Amino acid sequence: MGKDGFVYIMSNARRTTLYIGVTSDLATRITQHKEGTGSAFCKKYNCTHLIYYEHHHTILGAIEREKQLKNWKRAWKDELIRSVNPEMVDLYDGLF
Repeated sequence: MGKDGFVYIMSNARRTTLYIGVTSDLATRITQHKEGTGSAFCKKYNCTHLIYYEHHHTILGAIEREKQLKNWKRAWKDELIRSVNPEMVDLYDGLF
């Protein structure tokens, strides 16, 4: 049996930039982004707010979904995010 996976979306404070990623350990990965060690893109654009995530039963499922979301138009991504997080608040504290 494989590891579970998560696809997640990070954003900056003004919600003008989105970063889509995948991980098997969501809390650790988001902490890395908040500390500026998660990815060069997130560090450069100050994407430190977790605004969306999905759980998948396999990491391969999460990777497939990540690829799908990266090909979506921005409006579709915003609609998806707002369907579960209408105010686009940082969901990080709710992970613990």
